[in-house]
Amino acid sequence: MTSVEADSLTREYEVLGMHCGGCATKVESALSVLPGIDSVKVNLENAKAQITMAKDIPLQTLNVAVAGVGAYHLETAHTPAEHFAMTHRSNEHSSGTTAGSYYPLFLVVGFVTAFSIILSLKSAPTIESWMGYFMSLFFVAFSFFKLLDIRGFALSYSSYDIIAKRWIGYGYVYPFLELALGIAYLLVPMSTILNILTTTIMSISIIGVIESVTNKRKIQCACLGTVFNLPMGTVTIVEDALMIVMAVAMLVFAKV
Repeated sequence: MTSVEADSLTREYEVLGMHCGGCATKVESALSVLPGIDSVKVNLENAKAQITMAKDIPLQTLNVAVAGVGAYHLETAHTPAEHFAMTHRSNEHSSGTTAGSYYPLFLVVGFVTAFSIILSLKSAPTIESWMGYFMSLFFVAFSFFKLLDIRGFALSYSSYDIIAKRWIGYGYVYPFLELALGIAYLLVPMSTILNILTTTIMSISIIGVIESVTNKRKIQCACLGTVFNLPMGTVTIVEDALMIVMAVAMLVFAKV
């Protein structure tokens, strides 16, 4: 065994943004040409990269390399010991973990509900006016958190959304779509075009969420961007479905 081989380091990283074999190949190629890299093995199935290097290369350097070939991002993978510790803690506190992890989402929706009721009572206390205010505040609030780290959101969103998987740019556009919908619901909540557009966008969005939950994939929900580490789950489906139901209801009210 040579001294180089003896001193080599092997690190494992999680790779965000991959959705096909071509992505895995690009990430592997981009990393392989870096000085000090001995070998790279990228596994698309578990989204991991195993890198053997002659010296410890900073994570930032690796990310600069993969960012040059696409919207990819590396994160340090948990060691088996860390994984065991997290799992152990999760099992010990399973009764409160799920509710606690969704606390930010419940809090935001709670504020949106309360303020939409107040605004509705102040103007025209009808179910239509309340839904209009609710949807406006909902979309504005959720777009705000996504825009705090739009690149991080786009990368996370591309791991499960059916459009963002194929075109990462949709992840950058989506927060602005939500912001536009929020402003539109404040101005013309009963617009037929607006409610059809909302139903279409949210129906597309919910497909990827349902697929992830059905396949029990352990990925981060991007509904509040990357500010909060929300797990993908049934609550996320309910959140998207709520907007679809409300948009359809507004269409019905507009016809009556």
